[in-house]
Amino acid sequence: MGKSPVWKSIALGLTTDIAEGRYNTGDRLPTEAQLAAKYGVNRHTVRRALSDLSDQGLVRSRRGAGVFVTARPTDYPIGKRVRYHKSISASGKIPGKKILTLTTRTADVAEAEALELSEGEAVHVYDGLSLADGQPIGLFQSVFPAGRLPGILAALVETRSVTKALQQCGVEDYVRVSTRLTARAATPTQALHLQLSEGAPVLYSVGVNADTNGIPVEFGRTYFAGERVTLTMDNE
Repeated sequence: MGKSPVWKSIALGLTTDIAEGRYNTGDRLPTEAQLAAKYGVNRHTVRRALSDLSDQGLVRSRRGAGVFVTARPTDYPIGKRVRYHKSISASGKIPGKKILTLTTRTADVAEAEALELSEGEAVHVYDGLSLADGQPIGLFQSVFPAGRLPGILAALVETRSVTKALQQCGVEDYVRVSTRLTARAATPTQALHLQLSEGAPVLYSVGVNADTNGIPVEFGRTYFAGERVTLTMDNE
C-alpha cells in the first residue's frame, strides 16, 4: 500500500487542532510560511492541505488577511439513548436529513441476524444523508423489519425523523443495544455524497436499536465524515 500524500497528514493535523480547541471559530491559522516551516514542506503542499480544509467547510481564506477557522467538527454522541436532532441541536448546529432512497427488499444475512428475522423476510430500507448546518456529516442506511413496521416508509417521508416515524408505527421508545465502530477510507461514491476527497477518513458505525421489550426495530450503517465529526461516548 502506498504512502498517503503529505498534504493529507497536514490537513488531518490541522483538523485535529481545530477539533481539540487549539483554534476556535474565527481564529486565524498560522501563515503558509509558518506551517511550511512547522511541517518541513514547501508552501505548495501547505496550500493543498488548506484547500482541502476549505472544501470541507472548516476554514475560509480572506485575501490579504489569512486563513480563518469557520467551523469546528460536530460532536456526536454514541450512546444508549442518542437522538440525532437533539444531539446536533445541542452542539449549536441545525440538524437535517436528506432522503436518498426508500426501498423494500429481502434482508441480507447481517440484517436478518441483527433484526431477528427468518431467511427471506422483507425489510424496509432508508438511505440518506445526515446534515449539520446544511453540510453532510454522515451517509447512512437504516433497515427496518417490514413485517413489524409496515408503515415506516410513509412515516419517514412525512416526518424525516426515525424517532417520530417509529412513534407513528407504535414504537414509543427505543434504545441502542449495540454499536461497532471502524475506520475506513471513503470510496468514490461515499466521497461524492459527503463532499470529501476520495480516500478521506470516514468512521463506519454499525448499530442495532430495540424497543423497550428488547425487540430489534432498526439496524443501522453510517459512514461519518471523519474530518467533520467527533464521536463521543454517552452513557445515558
